[in-house]
Amino acid sequence: MSLDLPPVAPSVTAALVQGLTPRLRKRLDAGITKLADRPRVRDGDTVRIAVDDDTSLELHAPGGSVTSADAIRCGCLLAPDCLHRAAAASAAPIAEAEHEAEPEPDARPEQEPGSGSGSDTGAGSPPPSAPEAGAESETATPEQRLAALAMYDATAAVLEAGTDGAGAVLQAELLRAAHTARVGGLPRVAASAVSVVTQLRAARSADPAYRLTDLTAALRDVLMTAHRLPDATDAELADLRGTARQPYAPDGSLRLYGLFSEPVLTATGYAGAVTWTADADGRLYTVSDVAPGGSGRAVGAAGRAVRVGDTALTHRELSRAGLAVSGATVSPTGRLGAGAGVRAVRAAGASWSEAPLDSLWQVPVAEQVSRALTGTGGDGLLFLDVTLTGTVREAAGDCLLADCDGLTLRLAAAHDHPALPYRDNLRLLATAPGTRLRVVAHLDASPVPRALLVAAGHPTDAGAHVDLGLDRLQQADLPAPTTVSTVPVPVPVSAGSPPAVLDEAPLHVLRRRVHQAASAGRRVLAFPGDSAADSRRLSRYGFACAGDLLGELHAAAADRSRDVFGRLVPADLDRFARAWLAAAHYTEEVDRALCAAAWGA
Repeated sequence: MSLDLPPVAPSVTAALVQGLTPRLRKRLDAGITKLADRPRVRDGDTVRIAVDDDTSLELHAPGGSVTSADAIRCGCLLAPDCLHRAAAASAAPIAEAEHEAEPEPDARPEQEPGSGSGSDTGAGSPPPSAPEAGAESETATPEQRLAALAMYDATAAVLEAGTDGAGAVLQAELLRAAHTARVGGLPRVAASAVSVVTQLRAARSADPAYRLTDLTAALRDVLMTAHRLPDATDAELADLRGTARQPYAPDGSLRLYGLFSEPVLTATGYAGAVTWTADADGRLYTVSDVAPGGSGRAVGAAGRAVRVGDTALTHRELSRAGLAVSGATVSPTGRLGAGAGVRAVRAAGASWSEAPLDSLWQVPVAEQVSRALTGTGGDGLLFLDVTLTGTVREAAGDCLLADCDGLTLRLAAAHDHPALPYRDNLRLLATAPGTRLRVVAHLDASPVPRALLVAAGHPTDAGAHVDLGLDRLQQADLPAPTTVSTVPVPVPVSAGSPPAVLDEAPLHVLRRRVHQAASAGRRVLAFPGDSAADSRRLSRYGFACAGDLLGELHAAAADRSRDVFGRLVPADLDRFARAWLAAAHYTEEVDRALCAAAWGA
């Protein structure tokens, strides 16, 4: 529920909510809902909301975001400690402390030129180096330990409440912890905490971009980082701390070939497009245009000029052309910088079937999946040659079935927002079984071979491709109209494995409880149930550890004692959070192992 408001810094929201009286805090969520129905206008960097016929609320964002509490002004009698200011801040998108801004050339860290691809270890930090022999271990500062503890407690409170109970007050406490962590030099956990809040807001507003799996992953990352950080040392500590911004390093001259473009539309209120390119050695580089905005900006970003040098190429054009760059700067994740010293001109591109891009599809699929699971480059991208075979029904909707070198593969939409053409394009492709396509997809780490489709070769034009989140296929683009076929998806089971399909093995019982807790809170697991039967079932299938974790999760959820007067004392949030974190971490690791096995990696 952003109400088309400018992003607000987390510290501002936290301060305004803290300034409310206990009575006003109880009315905060209702106040946010009321603001959604009030008229508002934007005048330059100022947004005005008519609270009533005589009172207006103003948000001033001269730099694109609200960075101080004084920038939100209200004309009501209770101002400045009124409900309206806190409600507006809580309804607005969360301003990112850094948006991958590139430092000035003289401020760049001294380091070797980056390769342009690789994983982002801890919010853009380069791989930490080992301490010298005999040197004392580096440990977290007392301030960082306190910040980690505050973060853990705030996240545990959110987990205990679930999405329905984690209203603006709990969100503000988590934003306060995020601000404290960032000030204390812990940008990684601060960014993860902000992600939790944005996911909570998306869930509570029924945003189509919301995914329970994303909220679960964000909660797990915050709790795990906050739990490990106080006792971490040296390289692990550096990884858990992260860095505040992406360091860009000089990379000389580059000759790049456009691969594809994909839209960006996040629950955090940011939108735009990212264009992927590759050099002659197959290393991947990206050019992005992401800023505060909604679906309209995501749809229109492909027509914007890329921000590299003074080239006039748009993102859509670059995805099919080439680029010659001199004075290039590159982040550890392969993002091209747009500094003043960068020069770029248009160059000839290459089709996916021509060198050098063709080499991306020659890498064995198992090797690509291993690389994606270990985060060693390409942001989980897979380059696959597939034959469409039909569709299969999933909880989130139909997805394509395809044969990939004898492997039955599910190809799902990368984004479900109705303004993006992903789903329409997949439905149309499903009417052409037997079509051979070269595709690009993001790996989805699930127990069956599954990937999120972002681009595909044109069905009837061998030299072209389709950016499925930006371009719309037509019936005339297909080789011939056919009917949709729906077939079951067998999951191969290797010799010696249990006589059950792994996707249907009872491990889903534990996974479902993890997701239920993230969604509905501790109380949903505290209800009486036959958890012992589920634990025994898990043990029978060889998941004894999962059974123990499930038992502890239910026990921690139901653990309520009474004081000497018979009154219920507050629940032990630490025990429940630890039990949930252990179960979430276990299911994540098992899912990764099952994913690798399913792909033969």
